[in-house]
Amino acid sequence: MTTFSMALNAGKTSTEEALAIFDSLEPVDTSFMLGAWKGAGFPTGHSLDGLLEAYHWHGKRFESMEDVHPLVFSTLHGRTTCVNPILVMPVIGMLNRLLPRLPFLKSRFLGRTFQVCLPLFTTRRSQARLRLTSYHGKSSATMIYDNFPANDMFRKADENTVLGLMDLKGVKQPLFFVLHRELIGG
Repeated sequence: MTTFSMALNAGKTSTEEALAIFDSLEPVDTSFMLGAWKGAGFPTGHSLDGLLEAYHWHGKRFESMEDVHPLVFSTLHGRTTCVNPILVMPVIGMLNRLLPRLPFLKSRFLGRTFQVCLPLFTTRRSQARLRLTSYHGKSSATMIYDNFPANDMFRKADENTVLGLMDLKGVKQPLFFVLHRELIGG
């Protein structure tokens, strides 16, 4: 069992351990990321751990190098829709400061309320792009938001799983997450 698998099964690790795992994984090319991916948290004690999941985050969709949908959410009707990050990410920055004092912001009720409000935040337009960037000495696929000061770097855990690291400007601790490739017919 790999260090990544053990940390994933443990349910929580430290930021330092997560960075060591991330650095130990192989980089991926941008073409590797093309397709639809189901997201999951990789808890490290970050104040945003579990927030996206509470609000029914589904994952990410990479249609091409220039057309990326960074925030795909599940609707009340079991479908998925793409959310415009510029409409919700400033709130996430604010929540980063409030969540330690107001944990109810991750409640099921607020998650369902967000789902009801999803039509206010949806977009059909791409909101990010893919590029190779260097992080801790390795060049790997990176999702660059169009209008938000964050980059998501990816490293390969296996052929259908990547560990992601969100580097958000102004937030010292990176946010980690896992993406699992959504297989057609699987």
